[in-house]
Amino acid sequence: MIDYSHSLTSIIPPLVALGLAILTRRVLLSLGTGVVLGALFLNDFSFANTGSYLATSIKGLFISDGGINTWNMSIVLFLILLGMTTALLTLSGGTRAFAEWAQTKIKTKRGAKLLAAFLGVFIFVDDYFNSLAVGSIARPVTDRFQVSRSKLAYILDSTAAPMCVLMPASSWGAYIITLIGGILVTHGVTEYTPLSAFMTLAPMNFYAIFALAMVFVVSWFQWDIGPMRKHELAASHGRGTDAGGDVDEQAKDLTEELDIKESQNGRVGDLVWPIVILIIATFFFMVFTGYQVLAAEGKPFALLGAFENTNVGQALCLGGAFGLVAAIIPVFRQRIPVSDIGNTLWIGAKSMFGAILILLFAWSIGSVIGDMKTGQYLSTLVQGNINPALLPMILFLLSGIMAFSTGTSWGTFGIMLPIAGDLAGATEISLMLPMLASVLAGSVFGDHCSPISDTTILSSTGARCHHIDHVATQLPYALSVAIISAIGFLALGLTDSLALAFLAATTAFTLMCFFLAWLSRQPKKVNA
Repeated sequence: MIDYSHSLTSIIPPLVALGLAILTRRVLLSLGTGVVLGALFLNDFSFANTGSYLATSIKGLFISDGGINTWNMSIVLFLILLGMTTALLTLSGGTRAFAEWAQTKIKTKRGAKLLAAFLGVFIFVDDYFNSLAVGSIARPVTDRFQVSRSKLAYILDSTAAPMCVLMPASSWGAYIITLIGGILVTHGVTEYTPLSAFMTLAPMNFYAIFALAMVFVVSWFQWDIGPMRKHELAASHGRGTDAGGDVDEQAKDLTEELDIKESQNGRVGDLVWPIVILIIATFFFMVFTGYQVLAAEGKPFALLGAFENTNVGQALCLGGAFGLVAAIIPVFRQRIPVSDIGNTLWIGAKSMFGAILILLFAWSIGSVIGDMKTGQYLSTLVQGNINPALLPMILFLLSGIMAFSTGTSWGTFGIMLPIAGDLAGATEISLMLPMLASVLAGSVFGDHCSPISDTTILSSTGARCHHIDHVATQLPYALSVAIISAIGFLALGLTDSLALAFLAATTAFTLMCFFLAWLSRQPKKVNA
């Protein structure tokens, strides 16, 4: 294949896919076009070689190293299990009972949004799990209070990855700590352990911190800007947004969407307990699978060590299986016919097929982008004679562009964290942690905005809103936080003081809030 690691051509396939997705709103067509275009570039427009390459890439989604691609298939299986569980929660009447109970406790639209935000903060073991599980719990309540699905998707997406990237006891934290450990050893940095380095740079992750703060501020003051205003106005007037993105009738609840006959004998516990068991089981198996690796290597058990070695895919599947079993118990208790249960399980699995298809296409273009060396090309842009004080801000912006273009924050971590370490080692070693933090922040920002990101896809899946609607409505909020973060990283590089940088970012956040408040009060024609 042709090497594009030093060519501007490497960014064409992702740009075409992103542009088409925004212009046409047809995600599969856009991603497919990007995949085919990239394959043609890689194979010098040889149709025979391109066909062979595409066949191999598609096979790789399911088969890897002579066996099943366990990571991809575990995520697909988890989605199916969660779809089936969600459908059973509806059949048992648990969803309806929880919504009715919540309405007695939560009296306002603001309260419904804050419920979703708080749940997103507390369920932080994994971003996939966060978006899907919190979506299942919060959606009946936000629907009842006429919160648009797009606003729910924004809340899910803005609490999932930002919380995971800040928490050491998460799948993200374990992965990042492992990478940081190697970088510290490479550059002879001994004053930090990998964990202490992670905890030290966490307060420097301005994007994650202020994205979380923005969620709560926007939910409390109910600021709707940009395309979000149309969706919120539609929901408030009894109209929702259908799968095609057109304003239609009020956002239907899950019963109507999935055509499931809901039991009238459901209890609040019929929804709460399956979700609680799902969470506990997933957390347990994340720790247990990590413990198995430690035991096999003869190492003592440690919670962080377990998370560093956990098998996230296996844990999600096992946790999802336990959640499914817990969800089916109330159905049997109510003596619902077996034929209805079987039909509901099929409907629940089928409801996830669209999200699974988009994920498969996203993984495909991710593979093509990897072969095009898009990330390596973008990383070369920071090389040269650059003032070290500007590097944290530059790395933040470049990591954001890379994650946006490639649709992966973890891939960006893998490429940019070592580069940030090398830059710090070659220029100013005291800026090592600020540079690493800027890469983490930029990667989350780019992934947050990207239409081809799997976390973005799963947030729209958890909220059950149109994927491009989610991308378009979330973008103004994400860009606002990115501006705040860039100011923070600029101050951090210039002053080498976290306190001053945080003060600068907080000041920028306050000013941005005043601006958003003003913007939300403008007539619709100004805010469209």
